[in-house]
Amino acid sequence: MNLSSVWPFFRRQILYLGLSAALVAIFWALGEQVPFAPVVVYTLCTGNLLSVAIGRVEFLFSGRPFPYNWVIFLVVLMVLTVPVYLISTAVVWLIIRPITLSFTDLIETAWRFPLVATMVFGGASFMHQTTKDRLEQRNRELQQSVEKGAQQLEMQAQEMQRAREIQQSLLPKEIPQLEGFEVAAAWRPAREVSGDYYDVFKLDEHRLGVCIADVVGKGVAAALLMANVQAAVRAYASSAENAAQLCTKVNRLLCENLATGKFVTFLYGVLNNETRTFDYCNAGNVCPVLVSQGTVRSIAVGGAVLGVFPEWQYESANLALGPGDRLLLVTDGITEASDAAEQEFGEEKLAEAALRHSKRTSAEMSRLLLEEVSAFCDSHFHDDATLLVIAAK
Repeated sequence: MNLSSVWPFFRRQILYLGLSAALVAIFWALGEQVPFAPVVVYTLCTGNLLSVAIGRVEFLFSGRPFPYNWVIFLVVLMVLTVPVYLISTAVVWLIIRPITLSFTDLIETAWRFPLVATMVFGGASFMHQTTKDRLEQRNRELQQSVEKGAQQLEMQAQEMQRAREIQQSLLPKEIPQLEGFEVAAAWRPAREVSGDYYDVFKLDEHRLGVCIADVVGKGVAAALLMANVQAAVRAYASSAENAAQLCTKVNRLLCENLATGKFVTFLYGVLNNETRTFDYCNAGNVCPVLVSQGTVRSIAVGGAVLGVFPEWQYESANLALGPGDRLLLVTDGITEASDAAEQEFGEEKLAEAALRHSKRTSAEMSRLLLEEVSAFCDSHFHDDATLLVIAAK
């Protein structure tokens, strides 16, 4: 016989025995001398008979709201009390010996304890069952809620993964190169999708358009705005005479469409291998870092962020790039990366690292710089991090 199927029955009998002991104690406290053996038999009979009977008619009150479930149950219990009492009394009269009373006399005189036992057991059983049913229902609801939440999280994760794939497809798969220069980039989003953006595209045989941007905020909203900025840059790049004009056009477009409190830090430049210059406009982005002839300097020339001041007049700056020079463009996710002591990497450390790796190729330099920043913050980037390296041959 399977023990797991028998154990619930024995567990109920233990409960009935405990209940009979409690009833004897109650009667004793009230000054009534009640023999223990009849109490045990009465309790076992009443408990088992009521369990079977109530289980058969449970559909009458189960699932009904309070107090209707209690009203129906008490009516059912009163109906069941008579047959349960008669059967229990018959069992006591047959088992317990010696009994001086006849069966009829026993029924007429011994009704108080069985009545109390029936009411106490029935009420306790019903309360236990309703509490159990309510808890089980609550557990089912919680389980369904957890499963639904898990499904939603899984769907969100899948959607975020697709969004990341789409965003990565918008970034240059291969950075176009220009004779006399090498251009490389590194990109590390703080979340699944990024508000940072970089782009490198050919304007003609001798010119490359180079831009880097940081949309305020992180996540999906910033990524959507980033895609709009990228589309605007691509649309205006061919018609803009210089970097300042492109910034002016993109700024006016964003001022018309951005929500209040949103803005974009942006740097756009044109790399020319005939003049060996980088003509650029900085709209609130981190200052470029130039390593030239063993020295390093940050170029603090720029204007307001995009999307705030529609009439802002942007100005271009021009850098001459000699052989061996390295120009580093970054977003603030690089400079503001923090260590465990909340110390930022900062522009000074960035300049030192740029000088230290200035003999490397642009691809090596971008990779090593990002690794150094990642090691500094233990890979806990609080903001999207992007860098571009332009190496002059």
